[in-house]
Amino acid sequence: MKSIISPNRFTVNLIIALSVAVPLVVILLMNLDSRTNILGLEVGTFPFFHAVINGLTAILLFVGYLLIKNQKMILHRNVMISAFVLSVVFLVSYVISKISHEPVSYGGEGWMRYVYFFILITHIVLSGIIIPLVLFTMYRGLTGQYEKHKKIARWTFPIWMYVAITGVLVYIFMHPYY
Repeated sequence: MKSIISPNRFTVNLIIALSVAVPLVVILLMNLDSRTNILGLEVGTFPFFHAVINGLTAILLFVGYLLIKNQKMILHRNVMISAFVLSVVFLVSYVISKISHEPVSYGGEGWMRYVYFFILITHIVLSGIIIPLVLFTMYRGLTGQYEKHKKIARWTFPIWMYVAITGVLVYIFMHPYY
């Protein structure tokens, strides 16, 4: 399969910069003093949309996994690019949601509270880790560096899948509180 882009230092530097900048921007937005509901949406609209995007991403990741196992490289590439695009849409929407609405607290009690916070904390930590993994995995695949792509994809796939699935679970836990 022919590579789509050629390897270059600029893209690697851009991946590194985005891998640092995106989590920092999200942290800053979580701590804003005031919010501006720029789209005029209710607080529960964004989380539902994010859960749908995360669910679709998980489905695409699974389909992409099956395609590569069946050596359907072009279909695999296209499905994984689609998963990446959905993740970018999620990220843009998430940033807008943080600008628009105050964070909502979880109101559950008992053992479910511990389960929720375990899922939430691992989701948040791995969300930061997955950014460079996805970007480098995409870069390696699109530049035709398939051996390097395979090596990093072995880590990227399960972490990305976990982040997508736990994104849906966080929404399910939080749904009563929106």
